[in-house]
Amino acid sequence: QVQLVESGGGLVQPGGSLRLSCAASGSTFSIHSMGWYRLAPGKQREFIAGITSGGRTKYADDAQGRFTISRDNAKNTVYLQMNSLKLEDTAVYYCNLGRISSFGTYYPYDYWGRGTQVTVSS
Repeated sequence: QVQLVESGGGLVQPGGSLRLSCAASGSTFSIHSMGWYRLAPGKQREFIAGITSGGRTKYADDAQGRFTISRDNAKNTVYLQMNSLKLEDTAVYYCNLGRISSFGTYYPYDYWGRGTQVTVSS
């Protein structure tokens, strides 16, 4: 059973940066793709970024160029570096275990953390 625990959220001003972390339990972390999603009030859950076990990445259009996903398999941890944050980035951010197809599509498995709140406000 895989457990995911996110951290690193907080309050930041527009244009600021945050680094989210997701610590995973279980010995199979290194063989799976990992992803980040977010859920904002009144909106549907939105894919942000994904990374394969080998480090291949996939980003949503809005995250491309601002956010960077990375992973440390030795620490069973995946990160999301978020720069140039906007008001509309305010959401609860969730870590997920899934897979990325050969066409670059991220498919989430039903393994989610509890989320970490990111609030962008002046």
